[in-house]
Amino acid sequence: MKRYLITRAFLFLFTLWGITIVTFGMLQLAPGSPLEMKLLSDPTGGMGDRSMITEDQIERLRAQYHLDKPILHRYVLWLKDIAVLDFGTSFVDHRPVIEKIGERLPISLIFGGSAIFLALFLGIPLGLLSGRFHNRPLDRGIAFFSIALYAMPSYVLGILLLTFLGSDEFLNIFPIYGIQSDNYRELSLFGKAFDRLHHFVLPCVCYSIGGLAYITQQQRASILECLHQDYVRTARAKGQTERVVFYRHAFRNSLIPIVTILGALIPGIVGSSIIIESLFSIPGLGLLVFESLLARDYPTIMANFVIGGVLTLSGILLSDILYVVVDPRIHFGSANS
Repeated sequence: MKRYLITRAFLFLFTLWGITIVTFGMLQLAPGSPLEMKLLSDPTGGMGDRSMITEDQIERLRAQYHLDKPILHRYVLWLKDIAVLDFGTSFVDHRPVIEKIGERLPISLIFGGSAIFLALFLGIPLGLLSGRFHNRPLDRGIAFFSIALYAMPSYVLGILLLTFLGSDEFLNIFPIYGIQSDNYRELSLFGKAFDRLHHFVLPCVCYSIGGLAYITQQQRASILECLHQDYVRTARAKGQTERVVFYRHAFRNSLIPIVTILGALIPGIVGSSIIIESLFSIPGLGLLVFESLLARDYPTIMANFVIGGVLTLSGILLSDILYVVVDPRIHFGSANS
């Protein structure tokens, strides 16, 4: 077990190192240099003031951002900085990038964690119902429901929800942007909690819908596989009721594959956060990535890619560890294992 965890930790670091190489290389090959973006985004001027900058000032800026050094040297310097969480300064507002991420990351984590919880809370029971009533109308209905939701892009669902549940032309039940109302500070404690929850519903539905459909399908397949195992047939031969066989024997073992899915959900949530947070104007990490890409704010873009990679790899590592913990068939007691 200890050796396994050490191996997974080394793979985590090695993969993260690969992500930093790809991130740094892609942005170095992108059209336009970081220096040009810095000059264009400088609040003291635009193209007009830029024409008055001397060559000496440009050279000093090149030295400040290490653009006068070879690309490999620049990568090593950048890697040393991010190792101590120094992602540099934003080109847009000249604030430390780590400070901007610290403000946005908790919001994205709350939405992402809630989406995973909602997907598990609804997906597992739906998958069990589908497996329990296999090849019956309920099974077919749940299968159609889950496949349709899985095939629907999150931005399409978001637009539909905003149109039918947030516009004046239809129901207008939920707010369509942000995480709080304009009069939030004037509300009571209960009013603030309700206001946050009110803004929370539509984005959380968009976040969780893909994971919900995926977990439903996987839980259905897992429970059907377990129902055909020898230990289930043995339990039936002993005279145990179908309810006991299903929930005590098949259900518990069918949850083991679901643990591995948790790691697969996180990359999808990290990726979809860019679209969903931009669509609902949620001030999270996804919206920060979108704004940084539009502004070509290189330090912020690179930092967000690294943070996204860490979150994704952490989820995969956690699912690997949980799989070892919950599956009694996996053990490390001997060399052959």
